[in-house]
Amino acid sequence: MSAADSDPASASAPQIHSPARRLSFWIRELPFSIVLVLTLLGVAYISFSKQPITGYWEILAPLIALLCVGAGWHHAADSRARLWLIAKQVLHWLAFLVVMNIVLLSSVQRIFTASTTGLTIFTLLALGTFTAGVHVLSWQVCLLGLIMALGIPAIAWVENSAFIFLLLAGIVVGIGAVIWWHIREWRRPA
Repeated sequence: MSAADSDPASASAPQIHSPARRLSFWIRELPFSIVLVLTLLGVAYISFSKQPITGYWEILAPLIALLCVGAGWHHAADSRARLWLIAKQVLHWLAFLVVMNIVLLSSVQRIFTASTTGLTIFTLLALGTFTAGVHVLSWQVCLLGLIMALGIPAIAWVENSAFIFLLLAGIVVGIGAVIWWHIREWRRPA
């Protein structure tokens, strides 16, 4: 038994998180943040261009698969379990890519518009991400899938009310400019 284990004061003292430990947390979360930023950029592009970006999602899907393998790696006890994890993720994301390309068939495209195609593919990606997170028992991947799912109505809202969105953005910028001007005048010496 060490001195720290026998000292009751050290057992009740709160643990201080060192800067290195906080940095380690952010480094572990960095891949999830990068995929989230890439997803938000894709959502923003779809919202404003009103065009599907199929190639973008085709590149993002394998990145999410790698993220899922990395997230589930510590749950896999041995090399066989890790191989099985990789195989499940490859099959999972291969199925996503197959269904995405079915949506892009010309016979399906006669029914869909560019806007609905983009939303459909993004919906599939959100569902695929969430279910992959469930399979690898990663709350971060599940959260990423939920954020993507919340982006679907956001895209639809922006597409349906682009004028309102631009009007609100203009109002916010105008109010910000007035506040900035007043603060600048207030700080100016008399």
